[in-house]
Amino acid sequence: MTASHSAITHLLYLHGFRSSPQSTKARQMQAWVRAHRPDIHWWCPQLAPSPGEALRTMLDGVAHWPHERMAVIGSSLGGFYATIVAERTGCRAVLLNPAVEPARDLAAYIGEITSWHGDERFFFRPEFVDALREMRPAEVTRPERYLAIIAKGDEVLDWREMATRYAGCRIKLLEGGDHALADFADAHLADVVDFLGLRPTSTPS
Repeated sequence: MTASHSAITHLLYLHGFRSSPQSTKARQMQAWVRAHRPDIHWWCPQLAPSPGEALRTMLDGVAHWPHERMAVIGSSLGGFYATIVAERTGCRAVLLNPAVEPARDLAAYIGEITSWHGDERFFFRPEFVDALREMRPAEVTRPERYLAIIAKGDEVLDWREMATRYAGCRIKLLEGGDHALADFADAHLADVVDFLGLRPTSTPS
């Protein structure tokens, strides 16, 4: 943690498309926070299929957070949203195989969709694609605020596109891996903790 960074007191986790707060990475990160940094305010909201509604939920939820002492972690589509949050608040961000062009990629998913957790169904509407296109940040500012963990083995997103989008940011580029980062807890969680300066204050019993 650099001297210019304040200690993190609030942490936002944003899940990906078709996912939920029950995603493996979200639960693993939450478990670490509860065990080692119970003083941190943790929030992993269920994001609506509507990008506009999802963005309002995020921004309203962090509106009164201390922006210099908050951070956001986002996976896949959540990484796209995390970039928006970071650009609007100036906070630090960790991106896990972040979606770069979700408007293009999710156009193929218009219609009824089944979520990964709980088999819940929702309708992804054509106007959601337009909303994603309109809300994309033009560029990443202050790249030192960002850590992107990108897997060349991602079977969903193009690692080259991710690496280009976040060029200049701190990037952990994996030779293999997968979109879900199945080895997150064992191989990457410590890097997230280190980047955000989340030094443990307690030891799990």
